Amino acid sequence: MKVAIQGERGCFSHEAALKLAPKCEVVPCTRSREVFERLQHGTVTAAVIPIENSLAGSVLEHFDLLLSHGVFVEREYRLRINHHLIAAPRVKLKDLRRAFSHPVALDQCREFFHQHPQIRPEPFYDTAGSVKRVVEERLPDAAGIGPRQAAAEYKGHILQSDLEDDRQNFTRFFLVSRKKRILPGANKASIAFSLKNIPGALFKALSVFALRDLNLVKIESRPVRGKPWEYVFYVDISGKDAAARERGLRHLEEVAEWVKVLGVYPEAQ
Repeated sequence: MKVAIQGERGCFSHEAALKLAPKCEVVPCTRSREVFERLQHGTVTAAVIPIENSLAGSVLEHFDLLLSHGVFVEREYRLRINHHLIAAPRVKLKDLRRAFSHPVALDQCREFFHQHPQIRPEPFYDTAGSVKRVVEERLPDAAGIGPRQAAAEYKGHILQSDLEDDRQNFTRFFLVSRKKRILPGANKASIAFSLKNIPGALFKALSVFALRDLNLVKIESRPVRGKPWEYVFYVDISGKDAAARERGLRHLEEVAEWVKVLGVYPEAQ
């Protein structure tokens, strides 16, 4: 089974892929769009993507890509995120002037940069990729921020651990495939919908779930490209009553302009 991820081997997505699909062959990709294109074209069986971090919030690009591609979420996994400052051998903390990492990872380490104002955060396409770069290029004034696995993978030296602002730092990952498959015990659904811009539209949409005691554990809006001031709503619904969920979705279709089910899957514990 081939599973595409955005990032290099040793990144957090790599670790999540091995948890969600043990013994899979991980296919690293530079860009998130490439992950979805590989899945859409059938060159990989599935993809693993980060969708939300407990400190930095949602990975917004992935919401857009889920909506624009014919894919289905079948599992989720919550991974504890622990960031390490990793440099080439013999580089010391006092030498650093730059720290590379994925923008979401940098956002989880604000306090570190506040305490070390001489170190400038610089966005990079991937956590493990940033470690790979500083080690392979032997950068004397830079480090990467990433997982411990990246240090082992690229022979980097860990200068400091626990860079994240809060120890309760988790990222939620999705396992995504082209086939619509609902696993046994599925009790959570992710959906997207759009509404007419009229008074009470959102109230009516949300009431279809409240009337059936369905718990909305997340709701987020995203602008629609090419349509200023129009929005798509992304909602996660939790509840074991599949029949109530289906009735709620049918009711939502009556009041919304359109509805798309992104996935139905077992809730991560």
